[in-house]
Amino acid sequence: MRGITFFLMLMASSAGAQTSTPDVVRTNEGLQEWILAFRPKALASGVTARTYDTAMSGVTFATKVVERDRNQSEFTKTIWDYLETAVSDLRISNGKAALAKQKAALEAIEAKYGVPAEIVTAIWGLESAYGTFRGTDPVVTSMASLAYDARRAAFFENELISALSIVDAGQANLENLKGSWAGAMGHTQFMPSSFWGYAVDWTGDGKRDIWGDDPRDALASTAAYLEGHGWVSGQPWGVEVKIPEGFDYLLANREVLKSPSDWAALGVMDTDGKRVLDHGPSSILLPAGAEGAAFMVFKNFEVLESYNTADAYVIAVGHLADRIAGGAPLQGSWPTKDRALSFDERIELQKELTAQGFDTQKIDAKIGPLTVNAVRGWQVSQGLVPDGYASPRILDLLRSAR
Repeated sequence: MRGITFFLMLMASSAGAQTSTPDVVRTNEGLQEWILAFRPKALASGVTARTYDTAMSGVTFATKVVERDRNQSEFTKTIWDYLETAVSDLRISNGKAALAKQKAALEAIEAKYGVPAEIVTAIWGLESAYGTFRGTDPVVTSMASLAYDARRAAFFENELISALSIVDAGQANLENLKGSWAGAMGHTQFMPSSFWGYAVDWTGDGKRDIWGDDPRDALASTAAYLEGHGWVSGQPWGVEVKIPEGFDYLLANREVLKSPSDWAALGVMDTDGKRVLDHGPSSILLPAGAEGAAFMVFKNFEVLESYNTADAYVIAVGHLADRIAGGAPLQGSWPTKDRALSFDERIELQKELTAQGFDTQKIDAKIGPLTVNAVRGWQVSQGLVPDGYASPRILDLLRSAR
């Protein structure tokens, strides 16, 4: 996916912790046995025997899908490299054109759900390049293969049942039930369970068609999803800010909430040197540490995380939306001398932190709040700037501090 491949990987990875998984031999014969064994459970969940038997009759083990799912954890990319692709000039210009083409629908969708047209358009752009790449993998085959693989069986079993229920309800047929290798479908890449939770029939034709050439159902469904997860109308996702000299970087923590006026009292201003408007409680986010761009983020940042938990994705959606609306490029610099830590290095970082008394609580290669706080605590102990940034330099310092 994009941009697209990266985001589908992230969407799938948000369903479970990324840990190193030993190779397991899976075969098509084994999958056929699994299909027979899973049939009673699917039928007990409401799937009709006719739909189950028809859908599963042509399913074969998708080796490449399982391999991609197992190898997600090896993907590494710095946020600045990622944003360069995700918010490219071409994606911005295409986004402006896509918004203009669907202007009437997007304005009506915004009026109903309170989600800005630019935010919906940005998600559309990142998820499928404005409908250009909606995915071609048979969703039932992918879900069955991943459920049989058993690494995240419960998650994919539920998604398989949801996908079959879509067919049962006449919302789609097996031929057009296509998506990414991870099962995300349509213009804005809904998982099957999200379809049942949030997809809407905007066009009024009796179907929630997120797959077809007309994107309006998918765009409205995305707005409904965000509204359902608490979108605050009139509030930005975030604002790029400048951090003053002498700032206490322990305050750059998602758990530390202050009003923009309180942040202004501490010297945190927007890139024009002005106080950020009081849109509500906010926190300071430093996705690349003290040497990178800084953001004041609001509740809507958290709402966008429900779509995809990666900070890079949320920043990309927000910034792309801002650029489509005519906003300026990011003003802050990035520590471009750095590279992203590999999977093995992230594991090593967590083990070193824990061994040195700063427990990450999980050894899963995910640099989330627990690991960021552990890095921050270790930095304080070493007299370093406590920005929580898990960089190659920090790993080298941890190694030397053994």
